[in-house]
Amino acid sequence: MNGYAIFIFVSLIAKLGIELVADLFNIKALQLRLPSALEGLYKPDEYRKSQKYIQVSTSFGIIESAFSLAIILVFWFSRGFNFLDSLVRSWGFIPLVNGLLYLGILFISYGLITLPFSIYDTFVIEQRFGFNRATVQTFIIDKLKMLVLGVILGGALLSAVLAIFQYGGVFAWLYCWVAVIIFSIGTQFIAPTWIMPLFNKFTPLEEGELQTAILNYAESVNFPVKNISVMDGSKRSSKSNAFFTGFGSNKRIALFDTLIQKHTTGELVAILAHEIGHYKKKHVFQGIIINVLSTGLILFLFSIFLNQTALYQAFYVKQPSIYAGIIFFSLLYTLVGLLFSILIAWISRKNEKAADIFAASTSDPDMMVESLKKLSTTNLSNLSPHPFYVFLNYSHPPLLQRLQAIEEVKLKKKTHLNNLPK
Repeated sequence: MNGYAIFIFVSLIAKLGIELVADLFNIKALQLRLPSALEGLYKPDEYRKSQKYIQVSTSFGIIESAFSLAIILVFWFSRGFNFLDSLVRSWGFIPLVNGLLYLGILFISYGLITLPFSIYDTFVIEQRFGFNRATVQTFIIDKLKMLVLGVILGGALLSAVLAIFQYGGVFAWLYCWVAVIIFSIGTQFIAPTWIMPLFNKFTPLEEGELQTAILNYAESVNFPVKNISVMDGSKRSSKSNAFFTGFGSNKRIALFDTLIQKHTTGELVAILAHEIGHYKKKHVFQGIIINVLSTGLILFLFSIFLNQTALYQAFYVKQPSIYAGIIFFSLLYTLVGLLFSILIAWISRKNEKAADIFAASTSDPDMMVESLKKLSTTNLSNLSPHPFYVFLNYSHPPLLQRLQAIEEVKLKKKTHLNNLPK
């Protein structure tokens, strides 16, 4: 093993070890009793169910992660990367086609090997805890649709990347950066109209009390609402959510049908206020900037390591190639990727808190509190996560922290009202 091999091997083991420690800490942090600040949120049997769900799903995640790493290591040290490269080259295609075949075989094979974990998670764990509503037919069709989309969109992007690095010269990473960003933004534009409807049905929110309340709120915060949809989330799960996606005239706010079924009009307005908060606070734009800069950095680093013969030797590959370099660089990037994901999670938690504060400040904060509590109980969320697990994985602050931030908004509102002239 050369220096690259040692570094990558240690990185993969270290990442798994860090995640394992976080998972074990999180399981150990589970409490038999509800936190005092959340008394009454769960019935005793429901709370025990939530704790069991966290324990079971976390344990299953540990097994899945360990298995995935084992597959990579076995394929690596059995010289599978070189065997597949030699096989693909023997078919006599041009380098671009070789690259698409090589990467396609790897990704599809990995997906098939790990498919049983997805099946077990959906039809055993999620079914056991009352979440799964997907039929076998829906599950299979979803997988086939994702495969087709991956071949079409992923194939197009990979073709561009391979071709640019093949013929782009010293500035290939720069040309590729532009191409990837155009592709990424273009996908965001078409996703609400062309991609998302392939998986879910989106229907306009019907006229009535809820629509009127939402439009009145949107007008009060100067947010032009043109597309509020109800998504048939119940087709696959009983979990509830809402999201904001797209740009310009294609932007969409979607409410799960399960969300509408379980929440009052006031609570739904508060949830929508949170989503609008992301827009008003320019979190979407911030995300684009971060994505653009990080993509450029990754491609620049890739261009540096692409021609390092020792990197290919670390995986027993005799003939360097752009397509194999993509795989090897992604493994070399493991620890940097972990650090970057931690940074992104921190930014996300910060933004979620800001969106909560915006919603509590511009809508009924009590409704915001109730909506968050209901979402937590409906989704069997962990009410006492370990801080290290939160630091590593959470895109949202834990429930208690979110409620505390809203209470601060309520206190400021009350203080402001008390200071008004009488």
